[in-house]
Amino acid sequence: MKNLLIIKGHPREKSFCNALTNRYVEGAQANGADIRTLNLPELALEPWLKYDWSHNHTSLPNSPDLDRSKELVSWCDHMVFAYPVYWAGAPALVKLFLEMVITAHFTFKYKQPFLGKIPRWNRLLKGRTASLLVTMDAPPVFMNLVDRDPGGKMMRDILRFTGVKLLKRHYFGSVILSSQAKKDRWLKKAYDSGVREAR
Repeated sequence: MKNLLIIKGHPREKSFCNALTNRYVEGAQANGADIRTLNLPELALEPWLKYDWSHNHTSLPNSPDLDRSKELVSWCDHMVFAYPVYWAGAPALVKLFLEMVITAHFTFKYKQPFLGKIPRWNRLLKGRTASLLVTMDAPPVFMNLVDRDPGGKMMRDILRFTGVKLLKRHYFGSVILSSQAKKDRWLKKAYDSGVREAR
């Protein structure tokens, strides 16, 4: 049985992004996954907006939200980040969550530099995987061909730094211009993705 962590980054609970996420969860549950959820709008993230980086993350504010987030990241086999595209990337909530959790001695640990000049580090989350469940107002083909998917690349690079492998990017758009029939097909696709990724 696979342990899945769902990280919900849409600021509105009643959103199509969360409807897709719920269907994904239903599919994963149907295939026997054990699922936990972090709903980012419910976390008290404000203390991390202006913390001091000068002591290699030792000044990071501590809180029950941080402790629970780290506990769930350690527990899971696979993470699903669900969010809307805001200005070609993930919302500030998602980025702030990553800054909060990806800290020294939890997700990475620096070691002796190569030739004394090139940084090296241990990726402490190695073996875990992730996928993205993303809604947007632009068609995904525009995001991929014109913008070259800067948000997806950012998520891939951040996760890779910790050893997490980004397996799949599920993009849905244009949500604002889609019919209900198309949304229903996307909801089915989200369910099927949950079934597959729970294996």
